[in-house]
Amino acid sequence: MERMPADEALMDLTTKREREQRRYHARQPKRIGNVLAQLINKRGYGRIQTSELLADQWRIAVGEAGARFSRACRVRGGKLEVLVANSTALQELTFQRQQILEKLQKQLPEAGIRALRFRSGPLPNSSR
Repeated sequence: MERMPADEALMDLTTKREREQRRYHARQPKRIGNVLAQLINKRGYGRIQTSELLADQWRIAVGEAGARFSRACRVRGGKLEVLVANSTALQELTFQRQQILEKLQKQLPEAGIRALRFRSGPLPNSSR
């Protein structure tokens, strides 16, 4: 049997120990709350609920008239992306940007909305 130098033997023992620790932690029971949170994120249920809440709060912030011509899409990097049906509505929303932003920040502080980004385009069909 061949003898390993001390450095190689130490590395071998360290590697084995790390492997055993990973196996041990992998066998530990998981908290049901953590498992459910992972499942919700993986399936996208959290995003669906958040987008519906965002759409409802957008409707409140701009009023029914403004909501008829615009849709809040998503928050990315602190910016709420808003799709607007035509340039006239886009210009009107731009004029009201600061008031709308303040309302949304009060209604949805956890969303972290710091700015609004408007873009023109066709609105997706909605049942509302």
